[in-house]
Amino acid sequence: MAAKQNRPNRYKPDAKPAKPPREHHSKFLFKVLSVVFMVAIMSLGAIWVHDAIVQSPYFAVTRIDISGNQRVSREELLARAGLNRKTSLFELHLPAVAEKLERHPWVCRADIRRRLFSNLEITIHEEEPLAIVTIENLPDIIINSQGAPFKCYDPEKDRLQGLPVISGVDLSLSDTSYGFEGELFNAIMELLKIKGVSQVRTIHGDENLGLTIKALDIYNNRLYKENTQKNQAQKPGLIPIKLGFDRFQEKLARARTISRVVETRFPCRTILAMDLYDIKKIFIKTKAEEALHNTLAKGV
Repeated sequence: MAAKQNRPNRYKPDAKPAKPPREHHSKFLFKVLSVVFMVAIMSLGAIWVHDAIVQSPYFAVTRIDISGNQRVSREELLARAGLNRKTSLFELHLPAVAEKLERHPWVCRADIRRRLFSNLEITIHEEEPLAIVTIENLPDIIINSQGAPFKCYDPEKDRLQGLPVISGVDLSLSDTSYGFEGELFNAIMELLKIKGVSQVRTIHGDENLGLTIKALDIYNNRLYKENTQKNQAQKPGLIPIKLGFDRFQEKLARARTISRVVETRFPCRTILAMDLYDIKKIFIKTKAEEALHNTLAKGV
């Protein structure tokens, strides 16, 4: 008789009943609300701490030291930067304050530092004016030591009577800004960088003839001394000198040599103009309107 085989137990327990959807959604919503609540509490705490620091009298700006400003007044700088009112050191965004100051045409760069606990230090680097440029149908423009225009010239406010006045050049558009460029303007910049050109009062540029300057008449020393003794208030005259496109330092030195030669050999004559376009062939116009033509071979 065959053994009786055990049949597998086919009984399966009932599956756990699924949680009601509402209970699941409630727990999820509770978690979300908890996170939102915690974020809100932390945000409010951060705001409270920020306001406490910003409004604290311990961090209020009580002293502002400004240096380097010669042409821009302290009051104007404070008003432009928004520092003419009560403010906190931590309320200030220093790059934004520096940008506001640098928008002033005379301010080239502004450096700002915090000095705890209540001090602010501002160093102003002003533009260095080099010359005034006159352009037809446009206001006069001041250029800095790099040759870049930075503001219109206001004679009453800027007070730059001693600067040379440039004419014969035009503005050109480069990228998004206007400036001066080209061979003629480069020649003007080369001339202005020479030491001892403070006597130059005007510089006229010509595309074909180069530069012609008008300088204080230091080339008629005897006459200048006599006029000064007679009238102390008399201003020295100007003498035109053609310089061409190059060798400016050498040509100006040659002009001084010529003045000494004329003063020694022709004491009764006054130099009215010089043409040094070609340094090897120099022309001089005297007061008697006689031309003295000399070459290097003759010692001039």
